[in-house]
Amino acid sequence: MGFTDFVSDSGLTLLEHWITTRSYVVGYTPSQADVKCFQQFKTAPAVEKYPHAYRWYKHIASFEPEFSSLPGDPSKAHTAYGPESTELPVNPAKAPAKEEDDDDVDLFGSDDEEEDAEAVRIREERLAEYKKKKEGKTKPAAKSLVTLDVKPWDDETVMKELEENVRKIDKDGLVWGASKFVAVGFGIKKLQINLVVEDEKISLDDLQAEIEEDEDHVQSTDIAAMQKL
Repeated sequence: MGFTDFVSDSGLTLLEHWITTRSYVVGYTPSQADVKCFQQFKTAPAVEKYPHAYRWYKHIASFEPEFSSLPGDPSKAHTAYGPESTELPVNPAKAPAKEEDDDDVDLFGSDDEEEDAEAVRIREERLAEYKKKKEGKTKPAAKSLVTLDVKPWDDETVMKELEENVRKIDKDGLVWGASKFVAVGFGIKKLQINLVVEDEKISLDDLQAEIEEDEDHVQSTDIAAMQKL
């Protein structure tokens, strides 16, 4: 199906739903897909009604000076991107009933007929085995993919040194990813770097504060985008 327009409520709702769990229209970096969709807007979406679409719009706007250099097929229309019919938001009124928590499901429950001692013993053994298996399962650590902007003081800041100092920060639960220098005007470039963090181990506020301790290079940091993995 793809996107329709970004003027009507239905068109904006499609984008809001699509971008809720994504930083970009396609993939993990800005591309011509974002450019084509961005160019359909005359103004930013209303932040109160479409907060995720607004966040995406403001983020893509920062790449406007380099739109032509972004990867992707510039000949495709914005309607070539977006959700298929199977990915459309479900009408809450018609949504399937919430599945019962398996904690409340009696997998080996009996009917109202009288059970003999052997049946009770077997059922209790199976319940104990089920609970033991469930307790032995560990949930995977919650992680987030973050795009961080690191801004220098001026155009004389040595950006390679700035990036090296950022990447020197080594913590359990922190993995640095791809990065690039993005022009912000007046000859100044910012470092835009991706990272994956384990939410329980890494505080983004503390990480930003540690990066900003490099006062010779860093003026400030901002989280440009974040999504749960």
